[in-house]
Amino acid sequence: MRAPAFWSRPPGVASRLLAPAGAVYAAATAARLHRSVPVRMAVPVISVGNLVAGGTGKTPVVLDLLARLGAAGVRAQALTRGYRGRLAGPVRVDLAAHDAGAVGDEALLLAARAPTWVARDRRLGARAAVADGAAALVLDDAHQSPGLVKDLALVVVDGEVGFGNGAVVPAGPLREPVSVGLAPADAVAGLGDDRAGVGTTLAVAGWGGRPVWPARLVPDRVVVGAADDAAGDRPAGWLEGRDVLAFAGIGRPEKFFQTLVDLGARVVAHSGFPDHHRYRPDEVMAVVEDAVRRGARPVTTAKDWVRLPAAARAMVSVVTVRIAWDAPGEVVSALGAVVAGRGG
Repeated sequence: MRAPAFWSRPPGVASRLLAPAGAVYAAATAARLHRSVPVRMAVPVISVGNLVAGGTGKTPVVLDLLARLGAAGVRAQALTRGYRGRLAGPVRVDLAAHDAGAVGDEALLLAARAPTWVARDRRLGARAAVADGAAALVLDDAHQSPGLVKDLALVVVDGEVGFGNGAVVPAGPLREPVSVGLAPADAVAGLGDDRAGVGTTLAVAGWGGRPVWPARLVPDRVVVGAADDAAGDRPAGWLEGRDVLAFAGIGRPEKFFQTLVDLGARVVAHSGFPDHHRYRPDEVMAVVEDAVRRGARPVTTAKDWVRLPAAARAMVSVVTVRIAWDAPGEVVSALGAVVAGRGG
């Protein structure tokens, strides 16, 4: 689904009418979290999540943390619930055997960086990962998942949209009230410029002296489709001055389109699909044929590329992104403290 437009505007009629349903949703979430008795694992558990429905940049943050732990010699593994995948797990993701329909798109991206487990029950997934040799666990989208004790709980916030209208689903984008959701968090990763008053909201919610780590999602590479004459791995700046037809099925497709414009690409057309959209062959071919007619390259995100039919991937180019922390030393120190604190 796509987020309703009123979620990003000051509370109005629609939000007020849906507020009782939002109160029920928040109460159900609180009851679920309260009932659970979290299990402490023998290895550090690092959770990355958010307070809103939809994408905020969680998966790139998880990828970054996995890379930093690996660089420090820590055998970290990723754990995700495999959203929109059919396998309940626990199952270790096999890139040669699994597709997005089986394990979800995030799991495929994570598995390209580190051993990754899909498990609806994160306790079972964590045990399987530890038995497999994991010396640390990084949980994707786990802030509202109460099954495990978290040694570091990181909440990711997109500075452009913040916490939306401040209401709980379906009255707004929040999974739980801001003050409630922030209470168990250890740090906030603030992505991009704060255009939505995130800093003010954090202060009002009593964030106090806990850290905020500013960061940005920056374009990293362009992987030109194998069927293209220019096929190969290119720096992101390679798109400057080139005609592209952009398409994306992520939380905010327009953010990806703007990234291409910022890179200097000429976006001759663009199409937005629902978040986690599973592309049919005819949909992708319509995009590719339109690009050919316009003399442009079809370009999408890495998260979308893994959801394309395998036969269509060679015809589409991909822009990858990475996290750039304003103060990476603070992140490294926090990870080191967590690992050292658990005897890692």
